[in-house]
Amino acid sequence: MPLNHEHQMTILKDILSNHQTDCCGTVSECEQIERLVKSLMTNEHVQQQVKNVLPDIYAYGQTGKYSAHLDNHILSHQQQLTKWMNQLS
Repeated sequence: MPLNHEHQMTILKDILSNHQTDCCGTVSECEQIERLVKSLMTNEHVQQQVKNVLPDIYAYGQTGKYSAHLDNHILSHQQQLTKWMNQLS
């Protein structure tokens, strides 16, 4: 059974929250961010204000996935993570 958009949002927020509080993460989390954002972008039930921030989150996941120093990438995006968490709530 596929996850509905509410579950996808919860997972996305959990990953971003963990990156924000732990200042570290994994490549697989970045890949999961990309998959979640792609799915949410095409979902008609997702509010437009949320869709407006999703491309930035996607870029964060994609850049993180290819980063040689993922923890530094996450650390350098602390302000954006805080902003995104507020916008997704």
